Amino acid sequence: MRAAVRYYTKTGNTKRLAEAVAKAAGVEALPISEPVTEPVDLLFLGSSYYAFSIDPEVRDFIRTLDKDKVGNIAVFGSAAMMKSTYKKVRAEADKIGIPVDDREFHCKGEFKGMHKGKPDEADLAAAAEFAKSMIG
Repeated sequence: MRAAVRYYTKTGNTKRLAEAVAKAAGVEALPISEPVTEPVDLLFLGSSYYAFSIDPEVRDFIRTLDKDKVGNIAVFGSAAMMKSTYKKVRAEADKIGIPVDDREFHCKGEFKGMHKGKPDEADLAAAAEFAKSMIG
C-alpha cells in the first residue's frame, strides 16, 4: 500500500504524531505546504482545532488534493480541548470526492499549560499502532 503523511501544526504536537505515524508507515512526514504529487492509496492527514475548526490552511490543502491521486484519507491529530477533527476534514474531503476512513487517531495536546507533556510516549506509540493497523 502506498501511503503519505501530511500535517499542520502550530505547537509541534501534531508534528510529533505525524513523525510517529510516518515512521510506522515507512514514509516521511511532511507539512501540508508539500503537495501530494505521487498517487497514494492512503493519505494520513494530521491537524488540530484552532478556534473551533480546522485551520483555513488545512481546508485549502484538502481542496488541492486530486481524487485520482489520493485513494483515502486517514485523520489523526491532537487538541487541547476538542476531541476530533474528523467531521471537519470529512466535510472538506466530501466536497472533492475523496473518502475519509472511519478509523481515526486523536489525543490530547499540550497547550498553554494544559495537558503538560502531551502527546507523551504512550500517545506516540498509539499513533504508530494506528498507522500500522491502517496499512495492514
